Amino acid sequence: MTTGGAPRAGAAGRPPAPALPAALLAGLLTGLLATACGASGNAGARGTPSPSASPSPSAPAASPAELCTRIVAHWSREVLDSTAYGDYQSMGLSNGQYEILRTVVDAARTAKKRQGADAADELIDREAAEGCADRYRSGGPTEGPWQ
Repeated sequence: MTTGGAPRAGAAGRPPAPALPAALLAGLLTGLLATACGASGNAGARGTPSPSASPSPSAPAASPAELCTRIVAHWSREVLDSTAYGDYQSMGLSNGQYEILRTVVDAARTAKKRQGADAADELIDREAAEGCADRYRSGGPTEGPWQ
């Protein structure tokens, strides 16, 4: 029997922890489950989806020429200081895009020797954009004169 309404000691001789109200306990469990079951791998530090979790509905899709420009400029910078170009398929380029890359890199190497790295970098952006715009002006492989 206990005296004076004091809590009984637990098995280890310690008084039992105060009971959490059921509503608080349910709220904690719900919060933990919601966090654990959230977007897998895309949750930010607070359990909210990161901005990259879903594409912006207002962002227009890139055109084939824009995609070509990005990939050709990227790989042009990668191979600028190299003596070899590598395999165009491993770069994710078509044969036509690879030809643009070779032209861009040759011009960028010359510009880098004469005017420096900044000039070569600007030339890569400009020449890749022009080459890809020309390539996709009349359509891609499944449209326009390619058919």
